[in-house]
Amino acid sequence: MVKAMETRFDAIVVGAGPAGATAAYKMAEAGLKVLLIERGRGSGSKQVFGGRIYVGPLREVFPDLEKEAPIHRWVVRERVSLVHDGRMASFEYESRARHSFTTYLTEFTSWIVGKAVNAGAIYVDEVRVDRFIVEDGRVKGIEAGGDRVYADVVVDAEGVNRLLLERLGLVEKLEPEKVALGVKEVIKIGEDKVEQRFGLSKGEGLAWVLVGEVTDYMPGGAFIYTNRDSVSIGVVVHLGNAVRMAQREVYQLVERLRLHPLLSHYWGDGDIMEYAAHLTIESGYRFMPRKLATHGLLIAGDAAGLLLNTGFTFRGVDYAVYSGYLAAKAATKAREEGSFSEETLRRLYEKPLRESFVVRDLERHRGIEDVMADPKLFRTLPGILVDTMASLFELDKETPTAMEAFTGSLRRHGFGLLSFLFTMYRLVRKL
Repeated sequence: MVKAMETRFDAIVVGAGPAGATAAYKMAEAGLKVLLIERGRGSGSKQVFGGRIYVGPLREVFPDLEKEAPIHRWVVRERVSLVHDGRMASFEYESRARHSFTTYLTEFTSWIVGKAVNAGAIYVDEVRVDRFIVEDGRVKGIEAGGDRVYADVVVDAEGVNRLLLERLGLVEKLEPEKVALGVKEVIKIGEDKVEQRFGLSKGEGLAWVLVGEVTDYMPGGAFIYTNRDSVSIGVVVHLGNAVRMAQREVYQLVERLRLHPLLSHYWGDGDIMEYAAHLTIESGYRFMPRKLATHGLLIAGDAAGLLLNTGFTFRGVDYAVYSGYLAAKAATKAREEGSFSEETLRRLYEKPLRESFVVRDLERHRGIEDVMADPKLFRTLPGILVDTMASLFELDKETPTAMEAFTGSLRRHGFGLLSFLFTMYRLVRKL
């Protein structure tokens, strides 16, 4: 690597995901000499996500986002479904406000990397960083394959597998209770079929979350996102519970989702374009390192634990982009001040990040990971609500009242009314 480039930069960014690419772009735009390193082949190749990105924070970072970014569809419809015993109950929200869009993450990160390169950053892929160079108690660069490259500041955006931070002693070894496993397929059906089958107009998209039977009632859920001419489907399960509860391989859950009789008509004649699996953060606030900045080092994106899962909304890419943006601003300001000490970087980066909407969101929803990991919730709630709906609509001779249908379902699932209301109260408080 060193033979092909200089061995000293103003900044080195490890990881060309949304956080790292954004940091590289904004630092290069500010005039810093930047090296962006990616372990995979091509930007975004090592990353997996459902398919939706919230746009609010991105507009501040990329003013021309809507004109330039690879946006597939604007999400105008949100759907949440509870699946039980071959039946499904759904709740839907619809709005024409442009609050989020669907895309392929490889396209989106490639777009940001392209902006970074055009701004002057040097980008290299298929390079694994082995360790940070630490001298006199501060990070001074990276070592990769025996090559050493130095910089005033390093941005760690290595993602959920934080091996470099582990070696520095800033984070603990990855534990199953703190992560989830996601498996995804992308099925191409054509632009017209996406719109016809999901009831969408041109450029409009659907974000669909499903829980219950789709994960064998394990904590987690399934997702469906409409892209331009394809559909992304997948399953995410809490890894700790999956180790204890799984009755089949996770990839079999995705296969069952694709072939499910209530869903397969949407994409059954399509072609599978992509299959991917990846670990993702389950407990964002608890996953955060003790420090988000230290001597010569800034931590951004998934490596910083910046992901929120409320069960019906999932935010990560926008958080990652914004953290990369703040990291770039901090590095630029630190260069102007002539100091990359821990005190300086925590003041310029960690303090603004903790005061931003990103960490405030994580703090506001602190404890939601306990709900998302509760097997009882995922085992009983879908059955209770779906059975209630079945009692109301699958009529024989008698027509039950809504209360009769609900309390009858509670009894069949071993719940009393008061215990169910208390369970829901706990759930709503966490959400």
